Amino acid sequence: MIKRALISISDKKGIKELGQKLHQQGIEIISTGGTAKMLADNGVPVSEVSEITGFPECLDGRVKTLHPAIHGGLLARRSLPEHMKTLKEEAIDTIDLVIINLYPFKETMLKKEASFQDVVEQIDIGGPAMLRSAAKNHEDVTVVVDPEDYGTVLEEIKATGNTNLTTRKKLAAKAFQLTSHYDTLIASYLSKEQEEKFTNTKTLTFEKVQDLRYGENPHQQAAFYREVDAAKGTLPAAKQLQGKELSFNNINDAAETLSLLQEFEAPTAVAVKHTNPCGVASADTIEEAYRKAFQSDPLSIFGGIVAVNRSLTEEAAVKMAEIFLEVIIAPSFTEKALEVLAKKPNVRLLEIPEIDQVQMQAMDLKRVSGGLLLQEADEALLNTLEAKTERQPTEEEKRDLAFAWKIVKHVKSNAIVIVKDQQTLAVGPGQTSRIWALQNAIQNTSHNLEGAVMASDAFFPFPDCVEEAHAAGVTAIIQPGGSNKDQDSIDACNKTGMAMTFTGMRHFKH
Repeated sequence: MIKRALISISDKKGIKELGQKLHQQGIEIISTGGTAKMLADNGVPVSEVSEITGFPECLDGRVKTLHPAIHGGLLARRSLPEHMKTLKEEAIDTIDLVIINLYPFKETMLKKEASFQDVVEQIDIGGPAMLRSAAKNHEDVTVVVDPEDYGTVLEEIKATGNTNLTTRKKLAAKAFQLTSHYDTLIASYLSKEQEEKFTNTKTLTFEKVQDLRYGENPHQQAAFYREVDAAKGTLPAAKQLQGKELSFNNINDAAETLSLLQEFEAPTAVAVKHTNPCGVASADTIEEAYRKAFQSDPLSIFGGIVAVNRSLTEEAAVKMAEIFLEVIIAPSFTEKALEVLAKKPNVRLLEIPEIDQVQMQAMDLKRVSGGLLLQEADEALLNTLEAKTERQPTEEEKRDLAFAWKIVKHVKSNAIVIVKDQQTLAVGPGQTSRIWALQNAIQNTSHNLEGAVMASDAFFPFPDCVEEAHAAGVTAIIQPGGSNKDQDSIDACNKTGMAMTFTGMRHFKH
């Protein structure tokens, strides 16, 4: 039976009503500081913790609940006579219900003006300790950390005088999830300036944005989570202006689209399908950039994701509305553009004002069965840029080679990208052989590749890719180099008058 409750909260949402209803059920209430005052001011009889412990709050409130009179009352197992005997001998009463939320560490951490000491002072000590004690002893103690659970707890108390064990176990798990999340935020904050990235243990924490209808396939359940301090310019910061709820695949593709778009400063449009770019173009205006991106591959762009790094205008919106697109992303949309796209209500419109702010990712995570691969995010582009052939690339070729290199970094390996005039003409993603990736790109484009340039995400082990590219009309190549047989590819370029540059950095993307 619940006879005694301890309430100590920062977020006082709904607590006045809860305190009143607990009092109506004959439950004695213990509380601290501002919570005690608020309850008392609203007619709820309350005992201060210091009255129970016989010891005043001290050290600016840092020490108040860390006392055997509190933790003994929480941890004693009612079914063990020796525990109950000890409580009687020490004049400690049991505590059956604990309602706690923690100091606002996260909220303080996210304030730009907060000093290091301001943030540290919001590290709650007594709160997590009480939550852990109560949750550990959930066989006898009900622990509540979420105002959403107040109603359930009250209903069960009214019905039986206690909560049922299933509820207590569920609430205990929720309490440990909260303390784990809280401690991980603190550890992350304190570790930000440390050089050690790959510590012996790694704890990650995220907050749920939304449940999704399903995952990659309809038979898979899914949800979308965000980092607590997700930066502006990232997908979790997007504002959805229109359209159906984002799906798992929408979010996955949109994140890839945004990552590629942020490689460019000039007006650029990026189209992505199944996480691979199918059309990328830069131009003087965003309307022209989209037109070129669409023409890159008019077939694959259907049902894809499109992102632009300038305000989306009516002219661009009209062109986009001519085909089926899942998602359109832009830093802003003109009123006329929104009017045009409103006629396609299922198209999801995402507004990310800081879309041009390249955000450094701390780590890249890849889940494997039974473990986790953790690596630095691939934020670099190249080490050097050195022409290895007798013929140097022209200025136009250099411009297109740089453009292609930014794109191939975001294509699944083995990856080939063929470009001309700041526009993708052919993309060959995800083949088990590099020559197959090139052949796939060539065979599945309707464009004339004469005078185009080519990027490869990794070196050529044989000269066959050079020979195949030359036969298709490619005049210059960018690749990382590093093969024992680099000279064979260089010789093949020299034989045909092609230019080849090495970057000294590969970009595998698996």
